[in-house]
Amino acid sequence: MTRTIAGAPEVESWPNARTVAVFGSARVEPDSPEYEEARALGRSLAAAGFVVKTGGYYGAMEAVSAGAREGGAHVIGVTLRPFRARRPPNRHVLEEREAEDLFARVRGLVHSDAWIALAGGIGTLAEVALTWNLLQHEERLRRPLVLVGERWKALLPELMAHLIVSPEDAELVQVVDGPNDALHALVEALAGE
Repeated sequence: MTRTIAGAPEVESWPNARTVAVFGSARVEPDSPEYEEARALGRSLAAAGFVVKTGGYYGAMEAVSAGAREGGAHVIGVTLRPFRARRPPNRHVLEEREAEDLFARVRGLVHSDAWIALAGGIGTLAEVALTWNLLQHEERLRRPLVLVGERWKALLPELMAHLIVSPEDAELVQVVDGPNDALHALVEALAGE
């Protein structure tokens, strides 16, 4: 179910905008460096004209949504119907897309033009793994998957060392230092389309 939050501009205001899904932890605390990094990323994505999609809740999702709204972007939150009573979307979400279950929620997030992963936990890892696997198998999805920060820089070599991953599969993912690098990677990757 899609619900437009009262007072939000219509999606048609961004007819040619590409949608970037941002994955990140709900446990990132306001005023932490991770929160501020996520907020800066949201502002940068807005300035570049992207529609921003997150899981719609708190932590990094809220920070990205806040930054994107500050920059004037349309913000989509893909939430879970079973959470409706106890966990409303963050106040920066303009369009809520309510999913029936976790699988539908991840599908809604993955259905985007590009993906960025910030620091996260098991949920973020699952979103990255599924997106990466879809990129591996679906030629039409060859879009950027960008992982941001030191945690991903440390984890990716471990995954490569302990899983069976081809060099071609490894090239489907780009790891960058921070939000500005993530934006640059997205713009560069999408420029040829």
